[in-house]
Amino acid sequence: MAEKPNSKTNPFDVETIRDLVRLMSKHGLSELDLQDGEKKIRLKKEGPSAPVFAPIMQQQPAPVLQQPAQTQAASASVAPAVNKNLIEIKSPTPGTFYSQEKPGSPTYVAVGAKVNPKTVVCQIEAMKLFNEIAAECTGTIVEILIENKQPVEYGQVLFRVDPNG
Repeated sequence: MAEKPNSKTNPFDVETIRDLVRLMSKHGLSELDLQDGEKKIRLKKEGPSAPVFAPIMQQQPAPVLQQPAQTQAASASVAPAVNKNLIEIKSPTPGTFYSQEKPGSPTYVAVGAKVNPKTVVCQIEAMKLFNEIAAECTGTIVEILIENKQPVEYGQVLFRVDPNG
């Protein structure tokens, strides 16, 4: 039976691709390859729903937000004394950093802003999906380490928070 080139199951129309991205997110898939004759498409998602493998975890110290005492002890000889008590907010995914919800709107946070675990501090855009990033800690923003619309990597430090401030 011959395939119809313009059939409704064409894997290369925009709606089908959107549906595939939704299914990838729903089922925790990180990669999908499709081929239709000579046409090929590969969808690859990196982020919170993608599996985290041991090599990635070995590249970064334990998340500061979850175990600050261990990270401080491990990095005491490397980090300046000023940063000993600061909590780092790191990027949970590679993508593009946005300091504001949309152009022209105020920034989520600035140096001196008080945050709590639910405070949204930025957005990271990955694969056209915007993910709001919460502080997940309480304190005062003392340092913003990335500029608006700049690329970020998994585990990159975005903010430093003084838990005593």
